[in-house]
Amino acid sequence: MGERGDEAVTPAGRLFLQAEMKQVIHCVIGLKNPIDAELVKSQVRNSTMLQHPRFTSLMVRGEGGVEHWRPTEIDIDRHVLIIEEAVGEREEEDESAINKYLAELSIDSDGLSMEKPLWEIHLLKAHKCVIFRIHHALGDGISLMSMLLASCRKLNNPNALPTIAASASTSASTSASKTNLINFRNLLATLWFCFIFALEFILRCLWIRDPKSALTGGAGVELWPRKIATATFSLEDMKTVKTAANATINDVLFAVISSGISRYLDFRAPNGLRDGVQLTGLAMVNLRKHPGLQELSNMMRSNSGARWGNKFGMILLPIYYHRTNTSDPLEYLKRAKAMIDRKKRSLEASFSYKIGDFVMSTLGPKFASLLNYRILCHTSFTISNVVGPQEEIMIGGNPITFLRANNSALPHALILNMVSYAGRADMQVQVAKDIIPDPEFLAKCFEDALLEMKEQVTAKI
Repeated sequence: MGERGDEAVTPAGRLFLQAEMKQVIHCVIGLKNPIDAELVKSQVRNSTMLQHPRFTSLMVRGEGGVEHWRPTEIDIDRHVLIIEEAVGEREEEDESAINKYLAELSIDSDGLSMEKPLWEIHLLKAHKCVIFRIHHALGDGISLMSMLLASCRKLNNPNALPTIAASASTSASTSASKTNLINFRNLLATLWFCFIFALEFILRCLWIRDPKSALTGGAGVELWPRKIATATFSLEDMKTVKTAANATINDVLFAVISSGISRYLDFRAPNGLRDGVQLTGLAMVNLRKHPGLQELSNMMRSNSGARWGNKFGMILLPIYYHRTNTSDPLEYLKRAKAMIDRKKRSLEASFSYKIGDFVMSTLGPKFASLLNYRILCHTSFTISNVVGPQEEIMIGGNPITFLRANNSALPHALILNMVSYAGRADMQVQVAKDIIPDPEFLAKCFEDALLEMKEQVTAKI
């Protein structure tokens, strides 16, 4: 039993405190002007972040090993780490140096001491970069990005908060009888896809695994040294491809990943896989009622559908290897769109969230952690995508030049984290360097895949 004032850690939060699933999220902010460390500390002291009890609480284990949040006093100097000198080689570019620093942090999930609330801010002054290091038990990427943006303002309007896109609404104009028929067919299709994907999900937990490839990780790989590279995409290019194919940005993203991985495998192991073989990714899907970033005031309310914390499901994303000298780039997009359309109707993300919550509540975090770890070992890569602000923003009066994110290492040898901001999207390509020694080349494969798709659609216009 916890002390008076203690708050129980949520089931999802307990999962990320298990040894196999310890996860720390890194939110990376590039700044235009030099960093004033004292100003940063002052802003943190007065920030919305410290109004949230999880950021001012210790994680303690009570009787029976049950975790609780216990309120404590905050010493800002213990949370803000100031690195004055450059973190890379003398002639190394900022991006390369920052990625090298992040790669070291990614295998240091024990670096957040339990003797203080589970977050830190690293100030890389020589590189004009700020890294928020936050334990996944505190919240997911949407929660943390929403909190970060609450401290930012628009560059062209210093008194205005960044714009958070509202969820789109749809209206129906079909007749009642036709609508009923469509709804009945949709219900049957949804039930069928739910059954298929639920069965696939369960079999993945038990024994089905991807074939071995040049990307394959496995048990223990989360402890291996890491490298990180950054793939940069123009959102305008993605929208051009999306519009021409009547697709979505996510359709384009997964097509780019599929094509990019095929390109990379052609280079690394040209005869290693047969054409058409399936590799499976694991994607994290936000399950809040209102998709996208959330108003922080809504997330603070316990009765809000956009509640703070970890509220996401997992979906399995099959991609298919095809030799790039024989395949049409837009075929990857057609396959990605068809696959994601089926996933939307399957409720797979909701199913995985519910079953995970049930297992946590009945069998405990140890067993749930084992199941999650097995799924990671049986698939080939992880992908997450957070939609950031569309306009340029600043924090503490300092313009932000880029927003990126990555997380602690997993059994996967390949982890992809994408964040969009002000017309571009940066995808962090994190790899186990003993398996994938050249993440820079893999990042270029992804960039070239999008450019080739854009050339194909513009040639047809």
